[in-house]
Amino acid sequence: MARRLKALPKVSSVKRIATTEYAEKYVLKMEHPLDYAHPELGTFQQRVFVGHVGFDRPTVIVTEGYGGEREMSASSMEEISKLLNANLIFVEYRYFQESMPNPCNWDYLTVWNSLCDLHDVTTTFKQLYPRKWLATGISKGGQTCMFYRAYFPDDVDVSVPYVAPLNKTVEDGRHEPFLTKNVGNARERQAVLDFQTEVLKRRAQMEPMLEKFCKEKGYKFNEGVTISEVLDMMVLEYSYALWQWGTNVHTIPNLKETDKVLFDHLVETSGPDYFRPDPYFLSFFVQAARELGYYGYDTKPLKPYLSIKDAEGYLNRLMLPKELQGIKYSKELYKHTVNFLKKNDPKMIYIYGENDPWSASGVLTWLDFSKKRNMHLYVDPNGSHRARIATLPATQKEECIKLLKEWME
Repeated sequence: MARRLKALPKVSSVKRIATTEYAEKYVLKMEHPLDYAHPELGTFQQRVFVGHVGFDRPTVIVTEGYGGEREMSASSMEEISKLLNANLIFVEYRYFQESMPNPCNWDYLTVWNSLCDLHDVTTTFKQLYPRKWLATGISKGGQTCMFYRAYFPDDVDVSVPYVAPLNKTVEDGRHEPFLTKNVGNARERQAVLDFQTEVLKRRAQMEPMLEKFCKEKGYKFNEGVTISEVLDMMVLEYSYALWQWGTNVHTIPNLKETDKVLFDHLVETSGPDYFRPDPYFLSFFVQAARELGYYGYDTKPLKPYLSIKDAEGYLNRLMLPKELQGIKYSKELYKHTVNFLKKNDPKMIYIYGENDPWSASGVLTWLDFSKKRNMHLYVDPNGSHRARIATLPATQKEECIKLLKEWME
C-alpha cells in the first residue's frame, strides 16, 4: 500500500501510522499551489491521512476545517467511514498545523484555494479508489463540505455537512434573536441572562480575578484591549458557548454562590483566551473576516452593566492582529452557495442541533427541503453543535443510515 501511495503524483513523505480501526493507515504530504490562479507563486505541503479498508470499498473524504492532529490517534475513526466500512481520506485544511505555508502569506488563504486542494486530492486518490465517494465535515468542515459541493458538484456522489452555518456577513444578525427568543425555553433563557447579569454586577471582584488568571496563563490581548472589555466579551459569549456545546442549564451556579464559584463557571464555559489573536484559530478568524462570516452579540439586555458601548466589530478588533484588521468581507461565497442549493438537488444530508446557535444561520432557515428529492434535513431535538447521526432519534437515525447505504452501494 505504501508503494502505491508513493507512486501517486504530488505525494511525498508517506508514513504508516498505528490504527485499531482500519486495515492500514498512513499520513502523507501532497504538494499544492499556494494560489491556483497563479501556480508560479509557489507551493506548500498539505497533510493528508489515508485509512485503507479495501480497493473495492467506497471512500469518505473528510473536508476538515481545521488541523488534523486527532487523526494521529490509533482509535480515530469518522462516523460515516465506520457506518459504511469505507476508506478514509482526511484532508487537513490549508494554513493549519502541518499544512501552514512558510513563509505565511494570508492572501492565499481563500475558500476557493481550499476547494481546489480538495479537488486535487479527490482526483488523485480516485486512481486508487474508483468506487463511490462521499464528502463530509463538521462545523467549519461542514461549511467546507457544502462549498465543495457547490463549486465542484461532480467530485463526489454524496455530501453530508454536519452543523454547518452559512453566514451572510461578519456579524450575521440571526444568532442574537435565536439566543434571546428561540433557544431552550423562557425559564432557561432567563437563567442564562441572570447569571450574566450577576457576573457583571460583581465586576469589582471579577476583574482582579480575571487579570490574575490571564497573567498566570500568559494570555496576551491586542493593544488597547482592557480587562474590563475582556470580561464584557466573556459574558456576552457565555450564552452562545453554553448553548453551542450543550451545557446543561442546571449547571449554572446559584447566584448567591461565592465570586470564585461564579468566576470558575464563567471561565470554564467562556474563557478569555477566545478573545486574543490565538495562533491556532487565527487562520479561522482570517477566513471569518474575509468570507465565512461570523456572529454578533446583543448587548441591549446587559447594557446597564457593560463597560463597552457595543460589541460591533469585535472579531477584527480582538481576534486579529493589527496588520490583518483591514480585511474586507466578500459575499461572493455566500451568494454562489445559496444560488447553487436553490437551483440544484444533489444527494446531500444536512444534520443540525436544534439548540445550536449556529443553526440560526444554517440552510434549514431558508431552504425548502420539501421541494427537494435528494436533499435531506435531520435536526437533533434539543441537540447542540455535537449533533451527529448517532445522536438523532432512532427513527431518524435508521432512515439516515439506510439512505446513505442505498446511495453508496
